[in-house]
Amino acid sequence: MKPDIYTRITGQIIAHLEMGVKPWTQPWNAAHAAGPVSRPLRFNGHPYSGINVVTLWATAMERGFAAPIWMTFKQAKELGGHVRKGEKSAPVVYCNTLVKTELDEQTGEEEERAIPFLKGYHVFNVEQIEGLPAHFTTLAERAKNPDERIRAADAFFEATGAKILQGGNSACYIPSLDQIRMPDFETFRNAESYYATLAHECTHWTRHETRLNRDLGRKSFGDAGYAREELVAELGAAFLCADLGITLEDREDHAAYIGSWLQVLKNDKRAIFTAAAHAQRAADFLHGLQSCRESRSQFAAA
Repeated sequence: MKPDIYTRITGQIIAHLEMGVKPWTQPWNAAHAAGPVSRPLRFNGHPYSGINVVTLWATAMERGFAAPIWMTFKQAKELGGHVRKGEKSAPVVYCNTLVKTELDEQTGEEEERAIPFLKGYHVFNVEQIEGLPAHFTTLAERAKNPDERIRAADAFFEATGAKILQGGNSACYIPSLDQIRMPDFETFRNAESYYATLAHECTHWTRHETRLNRDLGRKSFGDAGYAREELVAELGAAFLCADLGITLEDREDHAAYIGSWLQVLKNDKRAIFTAAAHAQRAADFLHGLQSCRESRSQFAAA
């Protein structure tokens, strides 16, 4: 049986919270011309409200959308665009009323009663649609980060050989594709925030079966294994930032992990020792790739 709209949207928000992510915060700025921070917008520029704001923000974070504009399949077609094949929609709701005729027991007369209910429909982000007028997909000029890039840090992460895709609105490591996704440097508050985030994701990158093959029992988002892996990534980022001379700044979204980390640590007094050991192995592995890259360069030059 297909879940109702209440269950589906509630489930989406719960899933984000179980991941340790608040779907209404992020440590970088949206990059669309519609504005650096915006409520989700309809195709006509009118903002969504209520639960639709939260669920569309959550969907944008899940899929890395920077654009805040959403529209239905039909609206996209009317504007001359078309939704790319295979793209998945996002659920939104609107309030409707059902008029029901009932018999008044006291008067014996029929009367109409309006019963409010939520009705769902589906929308797509403009980044999922091709052929739209330019203003729907135009990126804003972004110059939020006042800092210069740190050459030594860039060289370190480049030497790992990790596939790092720049752009979008999401920082994450995707095991199935074995790639890291990072928002552009300019969208972060400062250089430290960017490199701390990249160090975190590169620590996750070391867990791949072709590298350290780290499996901490993670079965699903939000479980104890997930919390353990996030703790390893946080410690790994701290170690790497210390090695690179970078001040580690807390990521706002990782404050949400505190509860799950506390639960893991309370249930296993050795958990922090295990996490630190895994984090050190990850940092050592990434450092080891520096000498490998240098050796390859010397060999190629010979």
